[in-house]
Amino acid sequence: MTRAVESFVEGRWLAGHGGLRPIRSAITGTVIAEAGHDGLDFSAMRRFARMQGGPALRRMTFHERARMLKTLADALLAQKESLYDLSAHTGATRADSWIDIEGGAGTFLAYASKGRRELPNATLLLDGAPEPIGRGGGFVAQHILSPRQGVSVQINAYNFPVWGMLEKLAQTLLAGVPAIVKPATATAQVAEAAMRILAASGALPAGSVQFVSGDIGDLLDHLDGQDSVLFTGSAETAARLWAHPTIAREAVRFNAERDSLNACILGPDAAPGTIEHDLFLAEVVKEMTVKAGQKCTAIRRILVPAGWMDAVADSLAGRLKGLVPSDPRASDCRLGALVNASQRDSVRAAVGRLTGAAEICWHDPQAQARVDAHFPAGGFMAPVLLRTDQPWSAREAHEVEPFGPVATIMPYRDVEDAAALAREGKGSLVMSVFTNDRDATAQLLEDAAAYHGRILIQDRHGARDSTGHGSPLPSLVHGGPGRAGGGEEMGGLRGVVHHMQRSAVQGSPAMLSGLLGQQMPGAPVSDPGVHPFRLRFGEIEPGASFLSDLRIVTLADIEHFAHFTGDTFYAHMDEEAARASPIFGGRVAHGYLILSFAAGLFVDPAPGPVLANYGLENLRFVKPLKPGDSMRARLTAHSKSLRSETMGEVRWSVLVSNQADETVASYELLTMNSV
Repeated sequence: MTRAVESFVEGRWLAGHGGLRPIRSAITGTVIAEAGHDGLDFSAMRRFARMQGGPALRRMTFHERARMLKTLADALLAQKESLYDLSAHTGATRADSWIDIEGGAGTFLAYASKGRRELPNATLLLDGAPEPIGRGGGFVAQHILSPRQGVSVQINAYNFPVWGMLEKLAQTLLAGVPAIVKPATATAQVAEAAMRILAASGALPAGSVQFVSGDIGDLLDHLDGQDSVLFTGSAETAARLWAHPTIAREAVRFNAERDSLNACILGPDAAPGTIEHDLFLAEVVKEMTVKAGQKCTAIRRILVPAGWMDAVADSLAGRLKGLVPSDPRASDCRLGALVNASQRDSVRAAVGRLTGAAEICWHDPQAQARVDAHFPAGGFMAPVLLRTDQPWSAREAHEVEPFGPVATIMPYRDVEDAAALAREGKGSLVMSVFTNDRDATAQLLEDAAAYHGRILIQDRHGARDSTGHGSPLPSLVHGGPGRAGGGEEMGGLRGVVHHMQRSAVQGSPAMLSGLLGQQMPGAPVSDPGVHPFRLRFGEIEPGASFLSDLRIVTLADIEHFAHFTGDTFYAHMDEEAARASPIFGGRVAHGYLILSFAAGLFVDPAPGPVLANYGLENLRFVKPLKPGDSMRARLTAHSKSLRSETMGEVRWSVLVSNQADETVASYELLTMNSV
């Protein structure tokens, strides 16, 4: 029996009825599932997300949400083989599916790690430094980021049903915002299987993620300014969504990642026989054939110096010759199928449009005929390499995206011409340059960077570790300007912040310190009654402070430090040269001597809750300290963040001043304290 792809609504799975659409195997063309559901109450789904999922997520800290992502990733990896079995019928080879399935879980793990390492164990995120307001120091402002109290509607593409869903969810859930996910129908059965694993893990709070099988109906009609829409797909569909009256009227945040005519440029120095030339050929072939070319980041336009057109065309044809589409379930399959026969026909039509401006320089009709005879209703398509020698008149090459194993070679005269041709794509997700010429690359960056979301510069030195042209990474921006959608997905914490509201909070330093858990400039300090280093993590409050005694710094101290460390810089050892300096006006103490003496003034040496000092940040030497001057240190608890069940990070403000109470140095000290 044909299985129905169900929707996950208000914590339960609902079988579809009415409006069902068939999902066909990319291999055989037979109907393997049906997706759709005419009876969903989208208003109720949004209400459930906002009333149940949102509050539950917002009660969790960033670290708790990060741990949730890790639990979800582990659950997916534990059951990944069931997803691989389903993925084969989307036309994906084992290697293609690895990108989708384990790449998706890896994105969850990456955001889980970033959440624990880069975000506080809190529910709010401070954005930037405090802003003093007024002259008296009694009024300050702090920008904060808080989770928006709406829902993120996420409409995904068919080509990566797992990764495409998880790369959006990772940021949304870490931000503390619930989501309603709508997968592309063509591969909805794989997305549903992944969603079932997530739901069964027990890690998701009720209402934090819901899943729609079929169309989104009137869901967008119910959104407001707290909601957002994330879309991946065609430019045509993105334009319709963006123009939706509710999105425009309510200022709903909208992010699109869509069609992209990505360019790959062979540098003017990368002649045949060079390492960069060979790297370029391998990358073009890989990007044409991975996922059968069904990648938004795939190379569509191949730009080469005019004199090497024939050599490049022949070399690429020779490498493509052995890549014949075959059953993706076979362990030795290197080129699978398009998602279905309809997509194959769409790509063939796009090739037909391109041949109005370019000629086919490689295609294997015999291989195509053999696979068509064996799988007449499948989505198999042999690679097509086109060539145009007049790129400025070949408009279709810069406008038509064949979403399959198809690319077009075109010549450029010089670096300026290459950059201009790259810009003809009107904005793309990624541009790559294969070169060992720094000057040429600098010009390309200057002329074309504004048109691309990511730029890969590939040379012989970075090739071993390179992730390649077409691999979006959780820590980097995935998105692009213009035709590519104008939005950004992922990009590390940028993607998380997209789901949060920035607000400027103003008040007295004392009030803001108490509210935000961070000592503000001008806020009163407190004497905890014991040295702050004797307090356990849970006992420390921002503002807890210790003021040391004064210590005289002598010329003998400075000279001893210089000889002991080997730092005999003239400002410490040569009175005449130091006096002539416009900065020092005479011999001064080493900056590191000041830091060392400061530690001696405030460190409590006995074993206790402070387990380790593991860093200094934002160090500034403000005023020279001269022989005979005195110094003292004030240590104040600035903020803290739990890092594990047994340890937490404490950030201390350290202010070193002289006998006249003038600031000599300031920095932040990081310690790890036992809970």
